[in-house]
Amino acid sequence: MKTLTAEQIQENLAKFMGFIKKYISPERAHKLLEFYEKIEINLATSPASSKISHHNCFAGGYIDHANRVVESALVMDKVWERFGQKKDYTTEELVFSAINHDLGKLGSDSEPMYILNDSQWHIEKQGAYYKINPKLVHMRIADRSLYELQKAGIAVTENEFLAIKLHNGLYEEGNKPYYITYSPDTEIRSNLPYILHQADLMASRIETQI
Repeated sequence: MKTLTAEQIQENLAKFMGFIKKYISPERAHKLLEFYEKIEINLATSPASSKISHHNCFAGGYIDHANRVVESALVMDKVWERFGQKKDYTTEELVFSAINHDLGKLGSDSEPMYILNDSQWHIEKQGAYYKINPKLVHMRIADRSLYELQKAGIAVTENEFLAIKLHNGLYEEGNKPYYITYSPDTEIRSNLPYILHQADLMASRIETQI
């Protein structure tokens, strides 16, 4: 299993907080920084997944992934613009959605989502170094992300809400009614969910190969 040095974890944490300071408006940035500083250890050390065959299954994997998604989203934004697609969202909405898209993977403010697996069989046979914390009430990742933001009093725009909720694209069964429609009136009206999904997919693919 991949490991990061303490210095690499600190660098990732500084980069993450830097995105908030650079791209998020002052009032929301203050609330976001306050929120993440309260869970800083969990933020800095959580994995992004539970199994070694998935992306970033190692301590510090979550924030490494979040940073890569922000960087990928900013590049993808330019790609869509290059091909004449209307930018029907703000750069702040883009970065906010990317920063917080997987927030639910951190669990709650009192309980982490991923805990070390105490089953040697699952570790050896499935590569499941982590398991889901049974103390948490079950929620889908995107739902918990949005729940934790509202619990912290952090405002979310309509574009951000849909981008975070739909960032897994059609890999999430519940997203089908949004992506597969039969009327122009019910189609997704912003490109942001598509861009965030592509950025997340690209980051995840990269991470399974490094």
